Amino acid sequence: MIQSDNQNQNREEIIKELCTCNGLYYEKIDQEGPETSTLEMFFSGYPKIVGMSFFPNLTTLTLVGQSIHKISDLEYCPLLKNLWIAECCLTKIDGLQYCTNLEKLYLYYNEISTIENLEALTKLEVIWLNNNQIKVIQGLHTLQNLKELNLAGNLINKIGTCFDPNEKLERLNLSGNRIRSFKELTNLASLPHLKDLSLNDPQYDPNPICLLCNYATHVLYHMPQLERLDTYDVSEKQIKVLAEATVMKKIMYYNMRVKSVHRQLNEELEKLKERKWKLQKLPEDRIKLFSCNMKHLERELALLQTSRQIQSNKSIKNKMLEMEKSIDDSENADEVSEESNLERKFFMKLDAMRERITFWNRKLDEIEKIYQMEIKKKKSNNLIVQFLLTELETVGNTRFEEGSPSDSWFNSCYDLILSRFCAWDFKTYGITGVKINRIFRVHNRILRMIFEEKFQMFLDKEEVLNETEKMLECLFYVFDPHMPVKKKQILQVLEDGFQAVEEHKLLRRDAVLLSNSLSVCERPRIEFLLQQTKDECKNSNDLEESFIHGKLIIAKVFLGRSVPARERDPIHQINYPGANSVFRPQKHLPSGTSRTAEEMYSSMEHRNCGCHHRQCEWFVFDHELVLPEYFVEFEYTTLVKVQSLFSTLSNVIVEEGKKDTEGFILSGDLQHDDEVMNMEPTVKARPKIVCLDEKTVLSVAKANIYSQIVVLNLHGNSLCKLRDISRLTGLRKLIVSFNEFTCLDDVYHLPNLEYFDASHNHVITLEGIRGLSKLKYLDLSWNQLKKTGEEISVLRKHTSNLLSLDIRHNPWHKPASLRLSVIGRLKALTHLDGVQITEAEVAAALCFIAGSKITQASLLEHSRTDETRPRVLSVHPYAKILSQISKNKLDSQTHFNSSWYPRITVLNLDGQHLSKIANLEKLENLRWASFSNNNLTKIEGLESCLNLEELTLDGNCISNLEGIAKLTKITRLSVNNNHLTSLERCVFENLSHLHYLSLESNRITSLIGLQKAYTLIELYISNNYVSAYHEIYHLKGLNNLVMLDMYGNLIVWKQDNYRLSVIFHLPSLKALDGIAVEPADIESAKDLFGGRLTCDMIAERLGHSDFTKMEELNWTTSTIRTVDLVPADQFRNICNVNLQNNNLTSFSGLIFLPNVKILCLNYNHIESILPRQKPQNHLTNRQQLYQKVISSGYGQQGPSKGSRDAGFGENLPPIMQSLEVLHLGYNGINNLAQLQLSRLKNLKLLFLQGNEISQIEGLEGLPFLQELVLDHNRVKTITEGSFARQSSLLALHLEENRLRELNNLQPLVKLQKLFLGLNKIQELSELEKLEVIPSLKELSVYGNPVSRKMTHRPLLIFRLPSLQVLDGIAVNMEERARAELHLIEQQGIPIANSPMDCGFSGLPITFSKHPPLRVTNVNLLEGINNLFGSDLVFPHVLEDPLLNEANKRVMHSPVRRKWTDVSDRGGSRYTRRSICATCEDKKSKNPGMVTNNPRSIHAEIALRQVKGATANLLNQLTQHGTLRTAHFHQGSRENGGRHSPQPQYFCIFRCVRMTPASPASHTAESQICQQEAGAEQ
Repeated sequence: MIQSDNQNQNREEIIKELCTCNGLYYEKIDQEGPETSTLEMFFSGYPKIVGMSFFPNLTTLTLVGQSIHKISDLEYCPLLKNLWIAECCLTKIDGLQYCTNLEKLYLYYNEISTIENLEALTKLEVIWLNNNQIKVIQGLHTLQNLKELNLAGNLINKIGTCFDPNEKLERLNLSGNRIRSFKELTNLASLPHLKDLSLNDPQYDPNPICLLCNYATHVLYHMPQLERLDTYDVSEKQIKVLAEATVMKKIMYYNMRVKSVHRQLNEELEKLKERKWKLQKLPEDRIKLFSCNMKHLERELALLQTSRQIQSNKSIKNKMLEMEKSIDDSENADEVSEESNLERKFFMKLDAMRERITFWNRKLDEIEKIYQMEIKKKKSNNLIVQFLLTELETVGNTRFEEGSPSDSWFNSCYDLILSRFCAWDFKTYGITGVKINRIFRVHNRILRMIFEEKFQMFLDKEEVLNETEKMLECLFYVFDPHMPVKKKQILQVLEDGFQAVEEHKLLRRDAVLLSNSLSVCERPRIEFLLQQTKDECKNSNDLEESFIHGKLIIAKVFLGRSVPARERDPIHQINYPGANSVFRPQKHLPSGTSRTAEEMYSSMEHRNCGCHHRQCEWFVFDHELVLPEYFVEFEYTTLVKVQSLFSTLSNVIVEEGKKDTEGFILSGDLQHDDEVMNMEPTVKARPKIVCLDEKTVLSVAKANIYSQIVVLNLHGNSLCKLRDISRLTGLRKLIVSFNEFTCLDDVYHLPNLEYFDASHNHVITLEGIRGLSKLKYLDLSWNQLKKTGEEISVLRKHTSNLLSLDIRHNPWHKPASLRLSVIGRLKALTHLDGVQITEAEVAAALCFIAGSKITQASLLEHSRTDETRPRVLSVHPYAKILSQISKNKLDSQTHFNSSWYPRITVLNLDGQHLSKIANLEKLENLRWASFSNNNLTKIEGLESCLNLEELTLDGNCISNLEGIAKLTKITRLSVNNNHLTSLERCVFENLSHLHYLSLESNRITSLIGLQKAYTLIELYISNNYVSAYHEIYHLKGLNNLVMLDMYGNLIVWKQDNYRLSVIFHLPSLKALDGIAVEPADIESAKDLFGGRLTCDMIAERLGHSDFTKMEELNWTTSTIRTVDLVPADQFRNICNVNLQNNNLTSFSGLIFLPNVKILCLNYNHIESILPRQKPQNHLTNRQQLYQKVISSGYGQQGPSKGSRDAGFGENLPPIMQSLEVLHLGYNGINNLAQLQLSRLKNLKLLFLQGNEISQIEGLEGLPFLQELVLDHNRVKTITEGSFARQSSLLALHLEENRLRELNNLQPLVKLQKLFLGLNKIQELSELEKLEVIPSLKELSVYGNPVSRKMTHRPLLIFRLPSLQVLDGIAVNMEERARAELHLIEQQGIPIANSPMDCGFSGLPITFSKHPPLRVTNVNLLEGINNLFGSDLVFPHVLEDPLLNEANKRVMHSPVRRKWTDVSDRGGSRYTRRSICATCEDKKSKNPGMVTNNPRSIHAEIALRQVKGATANLLNQLTQHGTLRTAHFHQGSRENGGRHSPQPQYFCIFRCVRMTPASPASHTAESQICQQEAGAEQ
């Protein structure tokens, strides 16, 4: 009571003080309070907010310098608009939920740590939270009217996307925080109305980023709408123009450097390709040699067989005439024996040659495999491009300098690594030394500034100046051996330090792990890779290759106060208070660190080595005291030097007994070739035919006239023309291999030609081939065909019935997509390149062809509607950038309204296999477009896109630029890697805004077309065919040209002083061929070429280049653990991905490939689409379970039914929306929900065979799924949610599982095929549950316990009226009728005394007498009494009338099951097809095997239903009815009473009718019988 009185007294005193400060009378507060709108109180120690109930109309409240810890009592002030609670020790934002009219909130100089509880204050326009303890910007997402925000003087280090909802924000102050990344500032560019930004307010300390170079330039470039920056006026346009110009120069510079790096990589790859060609030459020559000799032998063998046949015919006649001449017979027999031996030798030699061809083909494959591995190694080890892009994004504040032996720091770093390498530590791994390949010095201004600041603070705090040198150390960063060292992780460490390293989070490290020894750093990684490689059963060479290459980060570390580690205490800061670091000597390292440590230390030599006494692990708690300074790429040298085909220029032929001979050729192989070539018989060389005439043709064909020639073999001559070959109208087989043909235009109008072999020639085109309508086999291998589209068009038009085509070993353009293109256009083909075409390939080819056209759907998918150019620091085209980062995508529903076409400004159709640009007439506002990596041959269809500013056509087959002449607004044009041979002058005369032109990797020979491209600033024309010196003069008029790249042209090597000459003639250049133009270069050029003036000094030129991009990714059995495709736009044209038999645990980087349609990840370790994340801490276990398994029912009490049906997966954004076919077989998957398959919205075929799945779940978001394969899993039950939304499913495979029940199949309304074989279904009642699938046509239940029950087949046939195939055996009408009868008699029918009781509701019930009964087609062999017995079952000796001897063999034959490919729109798929072993053969021979008389089925059922009135029926039968029996085929009964393996089926009653005894009824009955007899006939 006393305490309450004190509180009331204090409250009263506070209110009195408040009234006094504001000129109010406490006694009149009841009258004056409601009239008061403003209250103020300054520095009076006000402990809390009270008495607000007296001021209900208060609009402004100001409290400054009080002792308020909590906001309270404001629920009585709903009209409050302005609130000041400053310098009041406030710790939390709370109690404002009733102040919904609040517009201005000032809470500065408090102790607030979290921005919260502001969601209801939607009218807020001003918030001041400066000088608090806020670390994270949050809680502002509902404040869409916010215009001013002050967060200065806090602890914020990240911005992120927290301001995206606050689009009206105009003034923002973030000074005095810890922001240090330019990427964070880039996020502020999403605020279109931001006018005033402060990051370096004079009243506060600057953010670290403000101390970096180019800070203001970066901000003004990304936010050109700013009027004030850091209190300075920046509204003048000149400032913004200067900032943009500076940034554009940076982008140009890094674009040039990136191109130079790409060019260097391409040069290395070209060297590898040349090396591969050299290595392949010997195997190819051997293959040609054996192929040529095989064709010689085959020709001679054919002649021998022909002569032998003629001789055989003659000998038959001679035997008939000269039977008495035994001597002649013996001579003939000897001749026949010699010919047989000779023929046998021919076959033996041919077989031996085929074996040698197979051997050399295998060598070619080995060389190709090693070549691909070398390419992968080259690309994976190349980090320079990423370093350059990082430099650009950080505006040069993070730089990477590659060292050389001439740099002192390089030598110091090199010596440091060698000094910390102990050979004894690596002896057991076969490592003898270490080789340094590259060293990069890291210049990170922000990390160095923070490091030095922390270091200086420590020195100021601790008086340890004399010990400073001992506390600074250069240590190696220790990567986690169980995690792959990704490029992204390395870049993250080098750019942001060790504060956010993923492995620290995963391993819950509280410190940065470092070491002063290379062995301590590397041994865990080596042992992990060795063990992993051994587990995968790889050879010894792979063991060495797995760890031979390594990466190292060397950091400068301030150890500070360091203490030794204690064995029992984990390395955490709380266990070592006051320590800055902890060290652990090697002798105290865990025993598991090195599997062979004891073996190494046991040697006497190693005991004498003192290295291990100095080796330590270090744990540094403050990551800001660890500064990454160097990045090193190295490799180990081993005891056994692994000889590589591509790393040495030695001879490819090695001696026998070498350890590693993969890809190499043993000298004994060449000797073996010689032995095969010298085998008997030897074929004499024939004179080569040079010119073909009529006499020669008749001589070669052994014919008298042209009409007799059916086969013509011209193999192995020197022919280049086939004159008058069209006269051979009866020709069926033509062989012209190993000749000198360059074209085949003489081969036309041969209507009977079926076989044509033109391999091993020099054919460059198929133009001229025509009139080969019956051609079935065509061999064009080993020629010079290049143009895919043109050659396929010729074959499609003139060889429509072609079945087999061989086009291997030709230099095709776009070889990756060649097979699909051929299959899709030559639809009659069954074999291509000696491989049978599967149905999956046909389906994929159809999708390939269908996707090669621009449709409305593709426009909606790949377009954006951004109106402004993105301000990003990137060297990629704007179309690619916007397609990746922009959210302005057209809604899929907009296609109903044609007005959406003008809204499109961005179009990215890279990698769509387009052969033509069309259907763009309505895109009048298109500004940025990209059609890279397609099959375009010319630029067309862009005539209406007059606003186009950027056009990218890299990686096509374009031969001229005529189609862009009308695009006068274009500023950037890129046509790299095409087939351009010239530059049309008329094209560039109209392009008055063209600034950027890239024509790299074409066939351009002249630059004359660029004479009037006066606006050109950047010109990239490397790797073309420019060779003449005077071509430079065509560029002299381009006064704005700053960047020029002509590297790779002949002029670079042919022209003396090429560089200085170009610099002299083009004085505006700032960079040439990727190298900056220095003042010394200009002076040297002037000294060398000054004063020289010729009449040819008029110049115009143009250039550009790019990589050839992959269209198919196939890396099987390569121990891939992650797919990291960065930058992803290099692989945007990939449609098919096969990463089978690897170690992937997620889709990883595959999700960024937008055009993947077929993805094969069988035999991996896939756990989810994305790497698994830790569950959210605030969720209960039940909620987490509900998120994983929506069908479990847990956590579903709260959400509505609609939300329950939605499923967890649908809350996640969709990915890989082009994916239609997914293979995830044999991945060890045990939880479908964790896979997040619902994000693959357009998936049609899903293969999950061979996993450990026990519950079917997580498929709710796959509405288009048509086939699901779950064979060989552990599925026990089908839950309610398993197929809740699979209404489109057509085929379901559940064989080899553990199913006992068949519940919850109701949603599968369209299911046609269901495979349940080899499960544990026991009861017939479970099979009855399949009635809920009305469309089921094919079913298999073999291998289940229930299949051993004799009645399971009749039951299924009776219950499933649409069933056509059961366990691989077709269901016919007769069998269905027998099944119905059998099921009726098993169920039992009650006794019936009247027609109505018998189920004949159509009969009149007024009959007083029993009607007469007529039974037709009834087999009464066993007697009528037995027929109507209690069991109503015929004995087993009664044979089925359909089962004659042939049909019995059909019914009892085993079922053949095989997997076949089935075409579908989505791509490759497979389904099961059960085929009876002999039914197809017998079907045509036994037309009576399948009968169809549905009317008789009901009659038989009627007969069974009358068994309750047996006596009356017998009377009717004897007095009034007539009985007819069918003539059944009676088979033999040799087997007696033995049961067949198949279920016993019963004899079928053809018809039963009950009619009144009247003439009319008999007449109708006779008519029906006649109709039945006609149907049976």
